Amino acid sequence: MAQVVFSSWGRKIVDNRRAEEAGEISFRLPISFDGERPLAAFMGWDGIIVFDPKVDIPAMTAEYMKRVQTLYCCGKCTPGKKGTKVLADLLEAILESRAAEKDLQIIPDLTALLQNCKCTMCQSATIPVLDAVTYFRDDFIARLSGAGKVGEDFRFIDKYTAPCQDKCPAHIDIPSYIEAIKDYRPDHSLAAVRDAMPLPSVCGRVCPHPCESACRRKNVDEPINIMVLKRSASDYEWQHHHTPPMLAPEETRKAANPDQEETIAPTAYYERYLPVTPKPRKDRTVAVVGAGPAGLTAAYYLALEGYPVTIYEALPEGYGGGMVAVGIPPYRMPRPLLQRDIDIISALGVEIIYNTRVGRDISLSELKEKYDAVFLAPGAHKSKPMGVEGEDKGYKGFLKGGIDFLREAYMGKPTGMGKKVVVVGGGNTAIDCVRVALREGAEESVLLYRRTRKEMPADAWEVDGAEEEGVRIEFLVLPMKIIVDEKEQVTGVECIRMELGEPDASGRRRPQPVKGSEFVIECDTVIPAIGQDPDLTFIPENLNIDVTKWNTVVTRYLPLKDAAGKDLKDGMGNPLSRVLITDMDGVFAGGDAEIGPLTVVACVGSGHRAAKVIQRWLEEGKSYLTDDEIMEDILSYFGVYDPQENVSVLDSAPRENQAEIHGRERAAAGNYSEVELGFTKEQAVREADRCLRCYRMAMVAV
Repeated sequence: MAQVVFSSWGRKIVDNRRAEEAGEISFRLPISFDGERPLAAFMGWDGIIVFDPKVDIPAMTAEYMKRVQTLYCCGKCTPGKKGTKVLADLLEAILESRAAEKDLQIIPDLTALLQNCKCTMCQSATIPVLDAVTYFRDDFIARLSGAGKVGEDFRFIDKYTAPCQDKCPAHIDIPSYIEAIKDYRPDHSLAAVRDAMPLPSVCGRVCPHPCESACRRKNVDEPINIMVLKRSASDYEWQHHHTPPMLAPEETRKAANPDQEETIAPTAYYERYLPVTPKPRKDRTVAVVGAGPAGLTAAYYLALEGYPVTIYEALPEGYGGGMVAVGIPPYRMPRPLLQRDIDIISALGVEIIYNTRVGRDISLSELKEKYDAVFLAPGAHKSKPMGVEGEDKGYKGFLKGGIDFLREAYMGKPTGMGKKVVVVGGGNTAIDCVRVALREGAEESVLLYRRTRKEMPADAWEVDGAEEEGVRIEFLVLPMKIIVDEKEQVTGVECIRMELGEPDASGRRRPQPVKGSEFVIECDTVIPAIGQDPDLTFIPENLNIDVTKWNTVVTRYLPLKDAAGKDLKDGMGNPLSRVLITDMDGVFAGGDAEIGPLTVVACVGSGHRAAKVIQRWLEEGKSYLTDDEIMEDILSYFGVYDPQENVSVLDSAPRENQAEIHGRERAAAGNYSEVELGFTKEQAVREADRCLRCYRMAMVAV
């Protein structure tokens, strides 16, 4: 087990440099940075953690503050701009023996001064510096005299983040796009979003916004309405008929923004969000299987790098977007706005070939021969069986699955639905089914779920919407048998009441049947909506692409282990740092097909990383994760947000909520009008003003 030499993390001091003071502590950190190089030290917003006593703490501290000052200080406030410069220069002078011991007393004063900064980047950066000078003072004094022993050669790797950004699967620079809205710059806001995701209209509407669960504003009053602010930036562009900057010729962009260089702080941090121009076309080509969020995202970023990309989509033209197009109702995601995001991607030169199913119309082997790289992102469009008596009998009124029902409804095809509909499940797809059933003309729409509302995986606001529209939800109910008449038409479903027992592997209490509680719910339609799987039958066995028992594609990953020797896993139990390449060189996989059904934003994050890995493979002949990407994974595992932190601000401010159409009439037959209406400009600015701009920087020594 890796021994912590010293830690000040979380304001708890553990000092094992002297045996008589030794204490035990562990952290959610790997013992090696990338499976090979040992992790020697970690320095960040809440202290320092040292594993290797040979780390030169004065040198690491000086480098930490130098990077904060030169790379990430925004320069928008005097304490941050000047205070970090003074602190960085002082630490450099100490290393070079150009300072005196009395100069060490300046550091606590500078720390206090930097607490007045505009945001928390510079504030939090002083914490490890002060800890280092306080607890490694002898090392600093030795460096002042020139007698200090310089530590062994370690490499320092840094990563800036924020609690919300860390929690976002696509790792969008959330504070940046929020601040741009506050500054009345929706164009800059949208540019910051597009730096990490090409579907802002989509993720501004249907994202489950896990970022809000890690918003430090929540420690004060309520989290920032992050998702709707993203929508505000996206809506502004199309509402004002602006051309997306990556599609406009360079001379047009310069003419439209002649003072662009002057209106943005001239730092590397801000320059990365200037409008981008696609690079010249390259001669190496990429095929993508599936025009869902992962496939579209990979295609977008590869196209920006100049690679010709062709997407093969099984659905007909007009239904690009994968599950977003045929699995999310138009009242949540208007189709014209989805199509606009797709049109922008196509305009970069991405070709989408519709009505073409890989494995039927063209084989994966043919794609492998025709293209230099292939990215598998077919989504999860195969409904799971429900496991009740009679579901495999072909009864009239027992529909194949929830996702199939939604697809048929959105494509204007007969769904086979009657007037009394029962949906089984507790996720967002099940909620969409009961709400769509009303819009498709159902007189009764009932949801059956075997646990309580507390355990439902569906988003709470979606459940609220279903209840408002008149859906009846039966909790603690398990279907047992499909009941039919002599014509094999569904007439009901036999159920049994449930009660909750001990927690299962998911952490939720396990439902158990209550003996003698059987009852029948009358209906003419039953729709199972308990989950989806990818359909990977298009992958031939001779291509050496492994598929798991959960029907997902196996990809390579870094062997990151914790101090106990266990593999590091993400929140879904998958290897933490996956490289997204299969055992077949040139074939990559991501999104639902790689680790099972994901949210839209998680598929976007997977597609973005895949694009980077594919680019490296095409240009360098090898696939790998960069130090920055590994740090991204390590920080996600470590955790950036502290729910116990005492966050103080001058005053509380109420959270802004978007306008919404209310009443049962919104679910009238045929009414697929958007239910949520977004912010007004004034609301968006007020909500953006609540953001605390909680940037952090972490740095490791390896």
